[in-house]
Amino acid sequence: MIRALYSAASGMKAQELNLDNIANNLANANTVGYKMRRAQFQDLMYQSVLAPGTASGQQTLVPTGLQLGLGTHASSNEIIFTEGSFTETGNPLDVVIQGNGFFQVLQPSGELAYTRAGQFQFDQNGNVVTSSGMALQPQITIPPDAQAVTIAPDGTVSYTLPNQTAAQQAGQIQLANFQNPAGLNSLGNNLYSPTDASGDAVVGVPGGPQGMGALLQGYTEQSNVSVVDEFIDMIQTQRGYEANSKVVTAADNMYQEVNNLQR
Repeated sequence: MIRALYSAASGMKAQELNLDNIANNLANANTVGYKMRRAQFQDLMYQSVLAPGTASGQQTLVPTGLQLGLGTHASSNEIIFTEGSFTETGNPLDVVIQGNGFFQVLQPSGELAYTRAGQFQFDQNGNVVTSSGMALQPQITIPPDAQAVTIAPDGTVSYTLPNQTAAQQAGQIQLANFQNPAGLNSLGNNLYSPTDASGDAVVGVPGGPQGMGALLQGYTEQSNVSVVDEFIDMIQTQRGYEANSKVVTAADNMYQEVNNLQR
């Protein structure tokens, strides 16, 4: 019975963490470029009372054995990089990636970070930056009197000047991708940084041979959180927590009965 108590307690802790994960997904249901996380669990070690394959005679073996598990624990909460829906904004600096890839931005520390949120703006010098002021890399600078800024599917940024018809090129947006995007480290502010698990960034032009997605101007990529699925997961989590708490109650009642035997 002592095993039942600890196994049920581990299940309750796991469901608490699962609910934390669901709460974060729901909180970011309207966050542009947010990618949901899915909690994953593993069973803990087993106590072998009788190991499978143990000899039960000279020519016979125990076919299944007797092993008692000691509960569960959260192993990871994987980032799911399915594409979110696109919403038209009409803002020429809003850009979505149709397929694989991340925008590259320069952090104040001088290190690159990566994001799927393509809500860009101009800073005081005409540089294209994120809403947090981090410059897009490679750096794109637009003159203050520029008109009709255009971002092509291949990332080419161009603009026109007053009294001119020929477009001027300001640069080209490059994207990065990773062998294992789920291994990226979340930094907050819709930013990710590479880890040994994700591998190094592979940089290429949108729609190029490196497999990067093409760009679409005037749209934002919404969160890929399904509110309906999250509510279903929440119900399952609540019921799982409730079931484990009932195991604790049942084990406690059994202990109480044992204690009453001496009376």
